[in-house]
Amino acid sequence: MRQIVKIRNEEETDYEKVEEITRIAFWNLYIPGCIEHYLVHVMRSHKDFLPELALVLEVDNQIIGNIMYTKTKLVDESGEEKSILTFGPVCILPEYQRKGYGKKLLEYSFEQAALLGYDVIVIFGNPNNYVSRGFKSCKKYNVCHENGIYPAAMMVKELKPDVLDGRKWVYYQSPAFEIDEQEAERFDVGLEILEKKYQPSHEEFYIHSHSIIQ
Repeated sequence: MRQIVKIRNEEETDYEKVEEITRIAFWNLYIPGCIEHYLVHVMRSHKDFLPELALVLEVDNQIIGNIMYTKTKLVDESGEEKSILTFGPVCILPEYQRKGYGKKLLEYSFEQAALLGYDVIVIFGNPNNYVSRGFKSCKKYNVCHENGIYPAAMMVKELKPDVLDGRKWVYYQSPAFEIDEQEAERFDVGLEILEKKYQPSHEEFYIHSHSIIQ
């Protein structure tokens, strides 16, 4: 029987379900436990959050994935600011992964971002998950941190060709991603108890998140 797949904007009635599937998707992925579901919860009220790009993917009317976007900026050496986007958390429930749903959700979100007038996306993640979607190393676009470092996990996608034009840009992450870990722990009180445990993906995450490109 053919599945009905739909991507639509998140609605307020989806909030709890989106937080639940985010928690399931990220649990023990990067660290024992996770905080991404709490990030989803608090991000919605931040001034940089873009509700127009808060999207859910449904299969047969059940939400199985979501993506959220936040405004952020690049600044060149003359002080000129450029408004850009970052996304995250983005997730697909584990049992639906490796089936093309993540690709479908990402590509649709890129189209919507371009329609809103944005032309650059900067993210942090595992390059294995994103280079096939058109992301390249930040070094190739001359986009770095304030300290001049080019993190291996920082990747850039141009939604319009050559819009960054080779200038040196410094990336400033939105404060929306600054999470109080104690508040995140308190948020988990009352939620379903899940076992925190170590797995090899934690070491992979550590390596990616602490590597730089010379």
